[in-house]
Amino acid sequence: MKNRNTKALTLVVTASVSLMACNPLNKMSKKAEDVSYSVTPNPLELHGDSVEINVSGSIPPKFFNKKVSVDFVPNYKFAGLESNFKTITLVGEDSEVEGIKINFERGGSFSYTDKVAYVKGMEQAELFMVATGSYKGKSTSFDPELVAKGTIITPMWVQDEDMPIVGADQFAKVVPQEFKATINYLVNSSNVRSSEMSDEDVKGMAEFVKEGKKKAFVFKSTDVVAWASPEGEISLNENLADDRANAGANVAKGLLSKNRIDAAKGIDFYNKTGKGEDWDGFKSAMQASDIADKNLILRVLEMYEDKTKREQEIKNLAETFEVVKENILPQLRRSEVTIKADLISMSDEMISKYAVSNPDTLSNEELLYAATLADDMNAKLEIYKKAERVYPNDWRGFNNSGYIYAMQNDLAKAKVEFEKAAKLNQSSPVVNNNLGMVARLEGDKAKAMDYYNKASGAGAAVGANKGLLNIKSGDYSQAVSNYGDTKSFNAALAQTLNKDYQAALKTIDASEAASTAKGMYLKAVVGARMKDKAMMLNNLKSAVAKDPSLKDFVKNDAEFNNYRDDAEFQAAVN
Repeated sequence: MKNRNTKALTLVVTASVSLMACNPLNKMSKKAEDVSYSVTPNPLELHGDSVEINVSGSIPPKFFNKKVSVDFVPNYKFAGLESNFKTITLVGEDSEVEGIKINFERGGSFSYTDKVAYVKGMEQAELFMVATGSYKGKSTSFDPELVAKGTIITPMWVQDEDMPIVGADQFAKVVPQEFKATINYLVNSSNVRSSEMSDEDVKGMAEFVKEGKKKAFVFKSTDVVAWASPEGEISLNENLADDRANAGANVAKGLLSKNRIDAAKGIDFYNKTGKGEDWDGFKSAMQASDIADKNLILRVLEMYEDKTKREQEIKNLAETFEVVKENILPQLRRSEVTIKADLISMSDEMISKYAVSNPDTLSNEELLYAATLADDMNAKLEIYKKAERVYPNDWRGFNNSGYIYAMQNDLAKAKVEFEKAAKLNQSSPVVNNNLGMVARLEGDKAKAMDYYNKASGAGAAVGANKGLLNIKSGDYSQAVSNYGDTKSFNAALAQTLNKDYQAALKTIDASEAASTAKGMYLKAVVGARMKDKAMMLNNLKSAVAKDPSLKDFVKNDAEFNNYRDDAEFQAAVN
């Protein structure tokens, strides 16, 4: 047969001597080389857990007898075993056999797709076309023809790098603290009334300072912003706002001095700002009120370019609407006092000490942080177990214990901990990622992907875990998408399998695999695919030098079929 792809399918008739000379199969066998076909891919390739072939062929005019049928079966032989793809049957126009009709005058074409489950050893397989022709109850078998050699199993290089995720602590060495209180004043006054000092917010500020002293807060500053209500004279309001800022600062100073806060003695500790009249506050309060025609009233007030006239109108408004006089304007006569401080954590040394000796004295964030300070996995696990006991309603202690078990390859214990975490927070992306990892390692790919899809937002590990599943399922473009910018061997492998060769080379070089035997071997594969002989040979030499066991592997690797007889290739791998 003519060879469209690599080899011709030559049907050599081996009919028995009893076959009649008029048997049209004899004539067909003599012209068999006029039939053309192709097999792709060639060599065959592993995708997911199976090997797929695509066969197409073209039958020339006046070749296929009208009453003949021909069955052919792609036969896959490897390691003393064999596996047949499905049978395809071509039939003449008048044949009573079911099959693909081939017109005698015009000829015809056919296509065929099938796959078989991968079995170890198929990397050395040979694909033969086995054909059997039939005519009037008699059959003729043709010699098998070798059409493809080897199977690319590069996807099997994927590393089982399932990535669990720790539930992160929110510990901070410096935690900003602040407390805000509002002091209200009588009209045209900046005196702080005793009733204001007994208000809940001022009493709360006093308690904040007292507790801050106990907890060794570092007091940073006090900010005071003050206003006057907009019905008074502008010049008076500006001065009044300044006076109220000073009055508010004095309230804070008294509370701080009472608790012997040394930092509060400095002049620069107080930032005082008088804002004058609070016209914007007045408008907001009016908008929030239930006064009829409030929008019309505000539009009229805003029309006054003379602010003195506007102030008089606001006074008149207060006399007309009690809510303005009793509720709105009094709330604008105020100073807002904010004391700011920092809570400084204890030292790492002390946190680590208490995590072991007295974990109940630590906050959950401190306890989880303490585990990050431990170098030994068992020491980390011990702290996470204490977090489970002290803070049983927080999912992170259980999740992180599961993480340690996973890193120690104890999947059964890891699963128990992750399931406990899920009961406390089943929507956690971190927990869903970890449960997906368990499902993947247990062999349930569909369940694993379902969990991973619920883990969005948990970080790059989720994409890497999805990418691992994609490679194992033969979906290389999706694997590339899920790996994103990750620089790892698996990410580079996904790009190689997706034929993104330049991207694969950049990813390998930027990954930890760059100087490893597997990384160099993958670059050799990329070189072979790109027909870059120098790249292929240089990386093969380096890979084999680092890992001599690769010598045997490369001899059967179909990625290098085109270089089998090359002297430089032989020298590189021997």
